Amino acid sequence: MAEEEEEEEDGGRAAAGSPAVAASGRFVRCLYAVGFLDLFGVSMVVPLMNLHIKSLGASHTVAGIIGSLYGIMQLFSSTFVGCWSDIVGRRYSLLACILLSALGYFLLGTSTTVLLFAVSRVPVGIFKHTLSISKALLSDLVSERDRPLVMGRFNAASSVGFILGPVVGGYLAELEDGFYQASFICASIFLLNAGLVWMLPWSEENTSNRVHEQGNKGTDSFSAKANHDLQLKSGTNGAVASDSLFQSPWIQVAAVLKRIKGIACSDLWDVFLVRLLMSVAILLYYSNFSLALEERFGVKALFSGYLLSYSSALGVLAGCLLGPITRLYQHNTYRLLLHSSTLTCTLIFLYASALSIGMVILSSTFLAFSTTIGRTCIIDLELTIGGNEASGTLLGVGQSVTSVGRIVAPLLSGIAQEFSPCGPPSLGVGLALVAILIMNANKQKYCSHGNVKLKKQ
Repeated sequence: MAEEEEEEEDGGRAAAGSPAVAASGRFVRCLYAVGFLDLFGVSMVVPLMNLHIKSLGASHTVAGIIGSLYGIMQLFSSTFVGCWSDIVGRRYSLLACILLSALGYFLLGTSTTVLLFAVSRVPVGIFKHTLSISKALLSDLVSERDRPLVMGRFNAASSVGFILGPVVGGYLAELEDGFYQASFICASIFLLNAGLVWMLPWSEENTSNRVHEQGNKGTDSFSAKANHDLQLKSGTNGAVASDSLFQSPWIQVAAVLKRIKGIACSDLWDVFLVRLLMSVAILLYYSNFSLALEERFGVKALFSGYLLSYSSALGVLAGCLLGPITRLYQHNTYRLLLHSSTLTCTLIFLYASALSIGMVILSSTFLAFSTTIGRTCIIDLELTIGGNEASGTLLGVGQSVTSVGRIVAPLLSGIAQEFSPCGPPSLGVGLALVAILIMNANKQKYCSHGNVKLKKQ
């Protein structure tokens, strides 16, 4: 009863009734656990990978190429996998991604040559999109009013896993064959995650989704074509179930390409451009963080590590505080995103022009809050303007945009560093300013969607 009263306090779901509310609550809590376990397992292994591949005899160049290939696979696969989850449903796509990622980490645990190491990265590079699909599922489950709060908590739970994982991985690395043990434990955690996803009450989730779709009619629109695509989705799923196994993949591919074309022809370019610019700006801030602090203030790398861990912990706290913050802003995602981006830009400028280490600590403290809030808000804005019917596709495209930022940022950082240790963050300030100007130029579009398109409770 306490859960139902809390939901009613926040806007409630009178149309759904108490069973749907309880089902959504169970789902959300289980998905928090999925996010935590996912990043806990991954962060045990990732910090040890460079050491392992070098122990296999790979050169720095070969290690860099394998790392780049993984990033490129993520860049191209995220949109397709996200769109595929819209077509076949969250349950089967999430299970497939978790199980194939588990296979990749199992192969990593058997990698005794550089070739086997490279092969093990292929299934992970293509299918490690469990967090994106989980976020799409959360978007299906909750109202737009509650979405920033739930997304923030999901990110916080995932971040806790990312904070604890390296500690366990570091301990295992001290043991004989520690990397292999860490990889097998990671694969086991993914199998545990698959079992958790399989046991979720999916029939109750489908009931909850139907209520949301009924309340959403006439309010959610990715474009005029999105509602038509939602009808196509049902027809496609039916066709997939009834046709032969040979035909069904082609039907799925056709539906995926149709949705991607719909995104490409939509008016979301400015939202994705804002996401790209802010992602690159933040990546530029962190790109030479330890080196810049050593050159500018003479502090050791250990201090930089402690400062980054401190920022990560504050990011978790920021995710938990998103509920009160969004209520303070009356659930106006655009205004919250604009203010958090402006604060991020200001704090990066303060860091670039800092004259003392105290100013760096101050800017890092508040930057942890502004970046966490900004990341959650830009996802919410994508889903609000784009429409919930294609949430997997939208989140996949957004992840691809972020991947482009990860590819571009090191290059820009290297060029900017030739001029000054403060070059990368200074360039980040400029990019953040451009993003803020784009948001201001499209204020009417964002506000009209943000204020009108709340799901009916």
